[in-house]
Amino acid sequence: MKTLIAVATVASICLPFAAFADDGAYCSQLAQTYRRAVGSSPSTGGPVPVALEGCKTDPAKSIPVLEKALQERKVTLPKRD
Repeated sequence: MKTLIAVATVASICLPFAAFADDGAYCSQLAQTYRRAVGSSPSTGGPVPVALEGCKTDPAKSIPVLEKALQERKVTLPKRD
């Protein structure tokens, strides 16, 4: 029983970090797709440049912004692993 509790505790600590790593990778894919579709320099101001930079520090917040920007331009989103 103690082993089960230990495993559950470790999993609950590690899972958020695994999700963050996946979010970071997906956000990077979105940013790369955006830059390919729109160009390397998005217009100054607005949420997209902030989201592009935010992939490094807060991908969970940046992902919906980049997804919306790509969908508005009719660009196919990358697959999320």
